[in-house]
Amino acid sequence: MIRPRSKRKLLKYRSILRSLFPFLLSFAAMVVASFILRPSAPDTSLPTINPTTQNSLPILSNPPSVSAKHILILDMATRYPLYSKSADARIYPASTTKMITALVAEDYFQLDRIITVSQSYPEGQDIGLLPGEKLTVEQLLYALLVQSANDAAEILAENYPGGRQGFVSAMNSRAQNLHLKNTRFLNPTGLDEEGHYSTALDLARIAIELLRDSRLAKIVSTENAVVSTPESPHVLTNVNELLGKVEGVLGVKTGFTDLAGESLITLVDRQDRQVLVSILGSEDRFGDTRRLIDWIYSDSD
Repeated sequence: MIRPRSKRKLLKYRSILRSLFPFLLSFAAMVVASFILRPSAPDTSLPTINPTTQNSLPILSNPPSVSAKHILILDMATRYPLYSKSADARIYPASTTKMITALVAEDYFQLDRIITVSQSYPEGQDIGLLPGEKLTVEQLLYALLVQSANDAAEILAENYPGGRQGFVSAMNSRAQNLHLKNTRFLNPTGLDEEGHYSTALDLARIAIELLRDSRLAKIVSTENAVVSTPESPHVLTNVNELLGKVEGVLGVKTGFTDLAGESLITLVDRQDRQVLVSILGSEDRFGDTRRLIDWIYSDSD
């Protein structure tokens, strides 16, 4: 039996709880929301390019006069675009395509695997490989990235599961995994083909992914090499004329076709600061890149 005084106290407590209930409910909702809406940690495995308030270089202004129609300059420490000009416009990428060719090949093949050349590949830049020559995958990667050899690209592709078609499919799958929205590949060499395209932005993402692989990063920074086979030595000279001549240049990849014009993706390390310069549709890729590099670092002094 509840006494009158106890009953009055109970009713009083119920009244207090009833008045507090909306506040308690609101507080509980805020606590739950804080856990549901809390942002997850960024996926650092992907070479994302995001704005940030803490870039090591200032945003660039007053660019020099260059012929390149498409430009992207990134602060590598933050992935912050320091300068952009038509960087998301689709264009023929030429031999900058070979960066993703190298990524697909390096992912699948053992570097010491020996591959026999099955035919001649007369179209475009090559190192003159002949049917019957035997090379390791590592040697083919050097030919691919140092001398931009089309024959090396085709040999790697035809020895992939599903042959050339399977290799190109893997190139596009890799592009999708990197969230490249304006890139599509139809061949492993970068020769002009309608429907084969990329952008200065997407190629920068591919370059960043390549540079994360220490073996490929070493290859693209190589000025000269010799690929020796039992049949013949092949002397390789890097197509990138800035390597060894412009302070801080560490690679990455050149490209040229009549329709694409000249292209160049370049990693530069000066004053403890790294930038990536991606230019397409140039009439003077090396001169343009030199001027852009000088501008970047003079503007950051």
